[in-house]
Amino acid sequence: MNGKSDKPNYPGNSIMVRPNGPLICKSDQEITLLNADNEVIRKEKELVLCRCGLSKNKPFCDSAHYQLPMLDAETFTDDREEDITGLEGELVITAKKNAMFSISGPVTIFTRDGLSKTTRTKAALCRCGQSANKPFCDASHKKCNFEA
Repeated sequence: MNGKSDKPNYPGNSIMVRPNGPLICKSDQEITLLNADNEVIRKEKELVLCRCGLSKNKPFCDSAHYQLPMLDAETFTDDREEDITGLEGELVITAKKNAMFSISGPVTIFTRDGLSKTTRTKAALCRCGQSANKPFCDASHKKCNFEA
């Protein structure tokens, strides 16, 4: 898979982890993005969320990641994968205060090259750019004093 047209496409809710870039969140229905107080920030079928920690428009990507050297490898493993076959429902993403994105709802998380893929009903995804387990959160936001 080399070009943009070769990237995998999954029905329902999906989050594509762009190499050295943002989280591309898509759904057949609206995705609800909440702040830490559970107030709706936005409802859209597609959201582009910052995961490098540098955006001046957090939680959204503003392309600040282009200032960085390589963020991470294009592959990941997930020992918490769940079978979401037959599950439907809304994807809700909560931008926790100075912390991770908390994800709930059936979702496929994958890399653009298709080498890594997992399915979950909940997850904590890194948005400070410092996790050693990207795209998942490992609480590095506490050590690096991430501010959203």
